[in-house]
Amino acid sequence: MVCQSCGAAITGEGRFCPKCGAQVTPAQPAYAPYPPPPPPMGPTAYPLAPRVQRNLQPLGILWCVFGLYRVVAGLIGMFFFRAVTMRRFGGDWPFGHDGGPFGPPWMSAMLPFIAIVAVVSAALALLVGYSLLTRKPWGRTLAIIVSILSLLKFPIGTALGAYTLWVLAPAASGAEYEAIADHS
Repeated sequence: MVCQSCGAAITGEGRFCPKCGAQVTPAQPAYAPYPPPPPPMGPTAYPLAPRVQRNLQPLGILWCVFGLYRVVAGLIGMFFFRAVTMRRFGGDWPFGHDGGPFGPPWMSAMLPFIAIVAVVSAALALLVGYSLLTRKPWGRTLAIIVSILSLLKFPIGTALGAYTLWVLAPAASGAEYEAIADHS
């Protein structure tokens, strides 16, 4: 050991420096002690934000993306349906021979139906995304209804509908959503 006051070498277990008489303290190690062990893992280790609060923003974004997907898918579907019924794939195409330029009469009636379904489903998905992102009081109810309808749109709609129902359907989620909803 070395005396902290005068720097003289100290031999043995003495409590005072033989040269200057200063009290000798044991030297501290130059390294830091081991850090404390991490807290135990488990459901009560770290308090997490409640389920609705954790998942509301990603859920709203996913519904907006799904709405845009429905718009694009509807436009592509209408394009291909129109091309098929107007014989744009060649003269030997089986549709479009006995009903004028749009094929059989029942096919010409389907184009507006496809357009209406695509627009309504896209509008509902975008409205759900908007209502969840802005925390509208009616957003949870609308999201549950539209998610049940979207379960039929396999695979993306099914996954998004199941995720939405997992987050928003339980009664505890209803109370939590009501607490964070924007009532202004």
